[in-house]
Amino acid sequence: MTSVKKTYQTLISIQELAAHLDDPEWAVVDCRFVLADGERGEQNYLEGHIPGAVYSHLNRDLSGKIIPGITGRHPLPSVDQTVRIFTKMGIGPGVQVVAYDEAGGAMAAGRLWWMLRWLGHEAAAVLDGGWQKWASEGREIRMGAETRPRREFTPQVRAEMLASAEEVERRRLDPAYRLVDARSTERFHGQNETLDPVGGHIPGATNAPYQENLGADGTFRPVKELRAYYKKLLGNVPAEKAIFYCGSGVTSMENLLAIQHAGLGEARLYAGSWSEWITDHKRPVEK
Repeated sequence: MTSVKKTYQTLISIQELAAHLDDPEWAVVDCRFVLADGERGEQNYLEGHIPGAVYSHLNRDLSGKIIPGITGRHPLPSVDQTVRIFTKMGIGPGVQVVAYDEAGGAMAAGRLWWMLRWLGHEAAAVLDGGWQKWASEGREIRMGAETRPRREFTPQVRAEMLASAEEVERRRLDPAYRLVDARSTERFHGQNETLDPVGGHIPGATNAPYQENLGADGTFRPVKELRAYYKKLLGNVPAEKAIFYCGSGVTSMENLLAIQHAGLGEARLYAGSWSEWITDHKRPVEK
């Protein structure tokens, strides 16, 4: 009797990853990134990372070209660009991907997780607790850059996972849908905005700060708690009619991951998020 290979599609524990570090069918990706210092994350990787991990840069690898006045701060890259990056990382059919960063739960790691799902590769998970938990447990660390043998990545684009600015405008006040802002409550209310030139939120949105997904130890809250939290937030609206956004389409990935991990389904992403929304002065803003 042939055993079925287990895949991880949301979160994976430190212990589970440690047991597979020598498996060539597993690809570990370090996604650490510091918004205030775009090269710090890669430097941290070179100074010490999980053995076998390759590095993925949020700006170079997981974002497309910024077009002032049109795109947000981290626009999605083209499908072709993404395929080239994943191929270089050695991500092909049957490869289990594990992404991690130092945001405790998932920031840039969540972005990589989501992009893999967006292009049809579901065997992707985020390391629960991230780099901090791995390092705090005194586990093996390796220095310098690493690479993986190339594997051809074949995309199967799932366009339904995305919502455009035009759809957000149509749906934001529709009771059959739910628009959710994943930024901090302070930024949602337009207070102390330091990243974008305009403060506030999209009218009709409700606030669910991405930090609420984590417990005090930096790991995701238990499934039961996440499920109760998001069922209350969404009410009778199914996940596929919930559209999430944040500042630039990165931190909201943590909410999408939490909803998926809680077994509620696949919520959608407004990838351009707030930083794209405010490029058009005709779009409404609320504080």
